[in-house]
Amino acid sequence: MKNSVIAEVKIYPFGSGVTGVSHIISACISVLEKATDISYQVTPMATIVEGSLDKILELVKEMHELPFSQGIHRVVTSISIDDRRDKPTTMEGKVKAVMNKVQG
Repeated sequence: MKNSVIAEVKIYPFGSGVTGVSHIISACISVLEKATDISYQVTPMATIVEGSLDKILELVKEMHELPFSQGIHRVVTSISIDDRRDKPTTMEGKVKAVMNKVQG
């Protein structure tokens, strides 16, 4: 992917009346499933997204708005963006670099 960034996205829906929010988070992930020109990886605590900065910001806005349409009254969204412009980087490449060092 040209000019891609890697972003960590966390959506925190508050006030659903239940402690589990996987049904809301899965709806947010469906936004990513419909998107083109991005890659994503769901982790236990966040979702990692790779693609153009403009596309990712557009998708994060859509993901942020989705819980409101499901009756949630408060949503906190956290985004960390890794925008490296000196060389191409990917989610897989970052993980591989760490694992190579771990495995010695």
